[in-house]
Amino acid sequence: MRDGTVAVVGGSIAGCAFASAAARAGAAEVRVLERTRGRLADRGLGLCIHDERAAELTAVGALPAGIPAHRLTRRRWVVRDGAGPAGRVFWEQPFPFHSYHWGLLWRGLREATPDTVLYRQGVTVTSVTGADGEDRAEVRLADGAVERYDLVVGADGYRSVVREAVCAQSRPHYAGYVCWRGNFDARRLDALGDGDWPAEAVTTVCFPGGSCVVYRIPGPGGPRVNWVLYAMPPRTARLPYDDPTSFPPGKVTEELTAHLAGLLDREFPPYWARVIALTEPADTFVQPIYDLETARTAAGRLLLAGDAATVVRPHNTSGAAKALQDAAAFESAWRRSGSWAQLLHGYQAARGAAGRELVALARRLGRAQVERTPDWAAMDHAEAASWWQGQLAGAPGIGGQAMTR
Repeated sequence: MRDGTVAVVGGSIAGCAFASAAARAGAAEVRVLERTRGRLADRGLGLCIHDERAAELTAVGALPAGIPAHRLTRRRWVVRDGAGPAGRVFWEQPFPFHSYHWGLLWRGLREATPDTVLYRQGVTVTSVTGADGEDRAEVRLADGAVERYDLVVGADGYRSVVREAVCAQSRPHYAGYVCWRGNFDARRLDALGDGDWPAEAVTTVCFPGGSCVVYRIPGPGGPRVNWVLYAMPPRTARLPYDDPTSFPPGKVTEELTAHLAGLLDREFPPYWARVIALTEPADTFVQPIYDLETARTAAGRLLLAGDAATVVRPHNTSGAAKALQDAAAFESAWRRSGSWAQLLHGYQAARGAAGRELVALARRLGRAQVERTPDWAAMDHAEAASWWQGQLAGAPGIGGQAMTR
């Protein structure tokens, strides 16, 4: 295996993490095949990683030190009523997370990739083979070239080409609702005055049929505000239900823009409606919510990573941690294995069930916070805490699972 060659299809967070893991474990040659030509670091989405997951990932080398992060400690659940412009906090819970800017996290992972890794952009993979019985895997490129490797890692996201070869029957499943997402320079908050929003707090604005999470993240030019609003789209909206494609920034339809404005006006405390309205159209997009689980995450000489293996609804706040844990488990399985078959078996054993459990938990969270919302305004602290435990259904919490499970 030390003479082995590895291709990682996809060069975002999971791809960089797996490339580094393969190089550290001893692969002779590692190539990353990334289809985009642009700057991935420009992606400005916010994400969070649980403090305990971050500590575990840093200890095993999967999360490089020094990546900008913003400390969060608590989550406040808010409803609109007569309590004031910022609404009424009906529950507060601990939230031991750090928030990240997607592009800055990717840049930190990319810079930590060993120099021996060849990172190629503008390379589109059209198909792969090697799932069953083959001694090597083949990668076919859009320009007609065919490349052969001892192992191919599919880190190519929810529309994975590699997953087609591993388990073609697995497809993303539309959850029935969407999220509006956006972020903006936190200095814009100064124009709104005091909204009683501590910097370390996440605010969840609750309304019938949905919820919106708002928190601060670091950014290339200073702190930013990141928000994600989950709700049913208008019935007349034309969404790509058969293909999990977002409406990218600046391309959101007038109908979806008007629907968001209506939600803010009818359902949000005035302060939080004004916060969301600070977002420029160029920084706002709409994403249909999907999930996916696979019967297997490895086969033959192919292996699935991150969203290519499982797509978890964002409510679980575990996407980045899961991708990095996948890479850590891959490196650990490599070091314990004496053959490619042992490596793939060890990875499947470590990550297969874990991914399916995360999908199941996120489905429960989505149903409770969007599809079948409670009477938020009637809840007090005790009722909210009991409702939350019902969503978890025995899980220790959100943010992913401990690596030592």
